[in-house]
Amino acid sequence: QVQLVESGGGLVQAGDSLRLSCTASGRTFSINTMGWYRQAPGKHRELVAEMTSGGRTNYADSVKGRFTISGDNAKNTVYLQMNSLKPEDTAIYYCAADYGDELSSEYVPAYWGLGIQVTVSS
Repeated sequence: QVQLVESGGGLVQAGDSLRLSCTASGRTFSINTMGWYRQAPGKHRELVAEMTSGGRTNYADSVKGRFTISGDNAKNTVYLQMNSLKPEDTAIYYCAADYGDELSSEYVPAYWGLGIQVTVSS
């Protein structure tokens, strides 16, 4: 089993930045891909960003150029740096981890965090 714990969410104003962190523990040695999903009220869950152990990254079109995913293997932690935040970024953000090579909005990863609220006011 793998446990994921998110931190760093909160309430900010449009244009501000936030950095989310997700620390993995447990049997993490087989995890190949980690990422961040989000779900806003009344909307489908969407994949925001993902990163493989080999360093490949992928972003949703809505966040390209504003969000950056990175990782610290020594700390088993993945980060999501969110800049130029917009009110439409308001959602619960979930960290995810999987054994496969890629994630998608339709895919159900093997492990989820509990989620953390990000609210961007206009």
